[in-house]
Amino acid sequence: MRVLIVGSGIAGPTLAYWLARTGHEPTLVERAPQPRRGGYLVDFWGAGFDVAERMGIAAELHRSGHHLTEARSVDRRGRRVASFPAEAVVGDLGDRYVTIARSDLASTIMSALDGRVETLFGETVAAVDDVDGAVHVRFASGTSRDFDLVVGADGLHSAVRTLTFGAQEQFERYLGMVVAVFEVEGYAPRTEGAAVMHADVGFQLLRVSLRDDVTMFCVSLRHDDGLAAVPDGPQEQQALLRHRLAGAGWETPAVLDAMGSARTFFFDRVSQIRMPSWTRGRVALVGDAAACPSFLAGQGSALAMVEAYVLAVELARADGDHARAFARYHERLGPLLRSKQDAAVGLGLAFAPRSRAALAVRNVAMRLMGLPYVPNLVMGRSLRDAVELPAVPVA
Repeated sequence: MRVLIVGSGIAGPTLAYWLARTGHEPTLVERAPQPRRGGYLVDFWGAGFDVAERMGIAAELHRSGHHLTEARSVDRRGRRVASFPAEAVVGDLGDRYVTIARSDLASTIMSALDGRVETLFGETVAAVDDVDGAVHVRFASGTSRDFDLVVGADGLHSAVRTLTFGAQEQFERYLGMVVAVFEVEGYAPRTEGAAVMHADVGFQLLRVSLRDDVTMFCVSLRHDDGLAAVPDGPQEQQALLRHRLAGAGWETPAVLDAMGSARTFFFDRVSQIRMPSWTRGRVALVGDAAACPSFLAGQGSALAMVEAYVLAVELARADGDHARAFARYHERLGPLLRSKQDAAVGLGLAFAPRSRAALAVRNVAMRLMGLPYVPNLVMGRSLRDAVELPAVPVA
């Protein structure tokens, strides 16, 4: 089948890879003029790692990834509040775990396509018309083409979802926070191998030293004024951060000064997408477009790869019956993704405490994570995805 995939982040290229492997003709389109850079670090494990291994890219992910050894929390004066070694949390996963920039993960997946998939940058969909056994697509450039299937892999703000299922507000669950991630060259101090964070009421600032004298900062900020109050442009977004973090402690003033010269800047609201179905007719959604678990879950990229793989395999197993494949896709993954979404909702306490009491609870939890056996007790279940990946059918 000719399959249009909208979005070249994580889910889109993964789906394209497996569709091409199973005999279909995928076409990738991406709104951005080139592969996106920047974005936050992701902890990559579980069933998503299984998919990466089946694609033969696990070793490259380790080469591109960052092997952090410590998570450390400090107070407004930089004094250590709590810390724990990374191996205390992920020790039993061995080499089946890596921390990697989301853009590096996406780049590695794209490289695995090895030029075998038609890819159009600087393009997106303007209209999707599912009629007479095909999907007629009009692109923003004005050209039109017909496809057997269309898959929206275009993230939280999916154009395919809006065109096919309706307005975003029907499905978006805003969690009352925004997140900003930016990279700065030449920032000091550096703390090699550690994720250093400072939390206070309403926010958390995370600093991670990357390669080549680059430092990544991640700010999670409580923002309860509603979606309408979330700014759109980068200047307004940075102004919001400077206003809300004025007077904050630790290195926050220096970080805000450096933000203006950041080489990348990402900002978005922290939301989930919850839908009764991810498919309609010959159109399907995958990744954050279908069931975004939010930045708080920490597993969105790995889950996106799982969704893409399962969708491709079910299409291969259904022998052309896309309706049967779509149904099996939702049946296999619905419970897993709902559980990940539910678990993420309560994690706002860690990323942006609402009160002094909540901050105290967060700090106690961080200290407990440094005790033997506690990390495995707390994290053990979440490090193992309750899903069995289907095998790719042999032609």
